[in-house]
Amino acid sequence: MTGKVGSILEGGHRRQRQEFSSILGGGGRYRFSKAEAGGGGRRAIIVNSYPPFSPNSFYSPSTFFILSSRPSNSIQTFFLVIPPVSPLMAAISSPTSNPSFISPMLQPYLEQQQQQQHHHHVQPDPPPDDGSSHDAVSEDFSRDPAPTSDNDSVSSNPNTNPSSNPSPIKLLHVSFNQDYGCFATGTDRGFRIYNCDPFREIFRRDFDGNGGGVGAVEMLFRCNILALVGGGDAPQYPLNKVMIWDDHQSRCIGELSFRSEVRGVRLRRDRIIVVLEQKIFVYNFADLKLLHQIETIMNPKGLCAVSQVTGSFVLVCPGLQKGQVRVEHYASKRTKFIMAHDSRIACFTLSQDGNFLATASSKGTLVRIYNTHDGSLLQEVRRGADRAEIYSLAFSPTAQWLAVSSDKGTVHVFGLKVNTGNPGSERSNSPEPNPSVGTSSSSLSFIKGVLPKYFSSEWSVAQFRLPEGSQYIVAFGHQKNTVVILGLDGSFYRCKFDHATGGEMIQLEYHNFLNPEEAF
Repeated sequence: MTGKVGSILEGGHRRQRQEFSSILGGGGRYRFSKAEAGGGGRRAIIVNSYPPFSPNSFYSPSTFFILSSRPSNSIQTFFLVIPPVSPLMAAISSPTSNPSFISPMLQPYLEQQQQQQHHHHVQPDPPPDDGSSHDAVSEDFSRDPAPTSDNDSVSSNPNTNPSSNPSPIKLLHVSFNQDYGCFATGTDRGFRIYNCDPFREIFRRDFDGNGGGVGAVEMLFRCNILALVGGGDAPQYPLNKVMIWDDHQSRCIGELSFRSEVRGVRLRRDRIIVVLEQKIFVYNFADLKLLHQIETIMNPKGLCAVSQVTGSFVLVCPGLQKGQVRVEHYASKRTKFIMAHDSRIACFTLSQDGNFLATASSKGTLVRIYNTHDGSLLQEVRRGADRAEIYSLAFSPTAQWLAVSSDKGTVHVFGLKVNTGNPGSERSNSPEPNPSVGTSSSSLSFIKGVLPKYFSSEWSVAQFRLPEGSQYIVAFGHQKNTVVILGLDGSFYRCKFDHATGGEMIQLEYHNFLNPEEAF
């Protein structure tokens, strides 16, 4: 292997496999991280993910492919995707069909970590910034960045022992991964990763020292790469940096620095999206090249949503006006502005394919569903009559249902009537929810146009009551007609709704992931 960009090694040839192994050196099946790749001091950094970044363009089970490279002085950095070896192919043939599936790209590593329960050394802090930063300041995979905090001791060792620190945990952040099969939490001492079905903790990384706070954790499906942002009273990392964490090495392998605090991060297999208070930056994942920057209205919540379908990159963010959302269709190079509400945008979400957008305003009474291609309003549903703060919105995988959580302590599920086969059409040919349940319209809809709009509103199919006083986010489970609810109080609920009869959902499962003994 010469290290030439775009070269391919066929896994079926023994000599090439030996060359590749000798280039990468020892390590386990998925633990290759840095290696010599020919002469000139070239290195390799491996991103393990299933599926890989662009499976239609280069992926095959018998191929090692060099995705891209980025020269930095005398160092050539390669980003590779290593496909799973043949003994594991049966286990990953249809990952989305098995709700309890855990990707083998991560699982062997995690199982080994759980057995060994050893500590991983984090490299010392990089040299301090010289102050010459700009909005999108720097990215660096040519050196090995590590936690940078006011306290040097913070960047010592991530601890994997659950009982090493008995003091109460403060939860700073909770979020689902892209397929809603896992969720991540940021705490005042590190971060943790959980599986949803079956519920279990996969791993945790608690940082030693006086800091350790992680205010944002963004997973990349189930692979070893995460994006971290510091948070809390004693942040592990500066609040203006996004740290790229490789859990195979249990350390940061890169960083993105900015002039102001990072409000949010979103990952795709091919993109990193960083949200600041009034700007959004889009980077190529392979080489961290800045591709696009967008100016927004004040966005303290870091609102941003991206589609996850390969080959169709759609990004939604606040526009420059109150109540406006901006839709970027990168494949067709089109931008669409939608005046979604009269008041400030409080929450929005995209369907997985990016065809549909659900929005809620600061009033929190109505949720609107739009076609992202032409900006047309497809449907409007009502959460309630009184004001509420909407915490999260979530489409089901088929965009047949929409879940909503708010500060009122109730999760609502609405039946949608969008045509998933043709985004330009407002109505679906599939069976609609039972109108007798109150899912479609109020029983007073016959006087539509006579009395206020409230009386002809579309109401939720199913509801689930939660204790008030905590913030909850919601997603649809991998099992049919199930909803997963996560709370900043550490609560995990899995519920089931009846699409035919509606009404109160049935609680299937409860856990407190901060206090595992509190389960029933």
